Amino acid sequence: MSPYWSYYEPAKPKKVENGLKAKSKRGCIGETWWSQRWVRTLESFDLGARLTRGKNYARKGQVISIDINPGIVRAKVQGTWSQPYDVKIKLKPLSELEWEKATLAMASKAVFAARLLSREMPQNIEEAFSSSGISLFPRKGDDLVTDCSCPDWSNPCKHIAAVYYLLAEQFDCDPFLIFKLRGRTKEQIIEALRNMRAAGAQLEPEEMHSLASSPTDPVKPLEECLDSYWQKGSEIDQLEINPTAPEIQNAVLKRLGNAPFFVGDENMATLLSKAYLIAGREARRKALGEAEIKT
Repeated sequence: MSPYWSYYEPAKPKKVENGLKAKSKRGCIGETWWSQRWVRTLESFDLGARLTRGKNYARKGQVISIDINPGIVRAKVQGTWSQPYDVKIKLKPLSELEWEKATLAMASKAVFAARLLSREMPQNIEEAFSSSGISLFPRKGDDLVTDCSCPDWSNPCKHIAAVYYLLAEQFDCDPFLIFKLRGRTKEQIIEALRNMRAAGAQLEPEEMHSLASSPTDPVKPLEECLDSYWQKGSEIDQLEINPTAPEIQNAVLKRLGNAPFFVGDENMATLLSKAYLIAGREARRKALGEAEIKT
């Protein structure tokens, strides 16, 4: 028998108390589009049964900890040895120039900027990167440099694969961790966007064209409207009032961040956020004539 057989682990790893367990009990791991995009990317690298074994490890709670930093993920995974294995997953951060291009692309689209400044991840954010010739996610297996202290010669091993899958659920909880892995924190992204928007980042050409080509009715001089100035006009009868909750709650407050002063122990922005929510709900209730509106 080859002496190398002694390097292979027994089938059952040591049980972990309070390990990081995948929420998914069967099927796919990851709920949001960005986590599913991460998993699809990994599964496209043809890693075979190692990913399956890694998924089982992730669901058993064998991963003890995950720490995400720019360019590197460090994790500890319990296998059959008494000491947990050290796992490293490296993904090259984007360069300063690449981040500048991507941020400019994000700032130039009003919908991207609005959501990001409200600390929300746009559904199609990857378009901002691809339009600049940059990939937010790894394109090929070689983009990820992995290492594990286990004796398994396969790379990636099942311990690395387990961390891959749990990273997807980490991205579910905080999609900005994808940016962090690529070299920028959420705060850095938001600050850069604010600076670019404040400096007057222009709308996209098609948006500008749409605004420029929108037809407008000619405005009559005031002296020609004196006889009918206080009349409501026929157009008012066609006006429909259908107030709805905003797509992004308290977008302005989120964009501005905390206020420079407090009322007691609470920041003024927090109090205003609660007040706006109550006022908006009451306004919609009165406008729609409903007894109660919960959202």
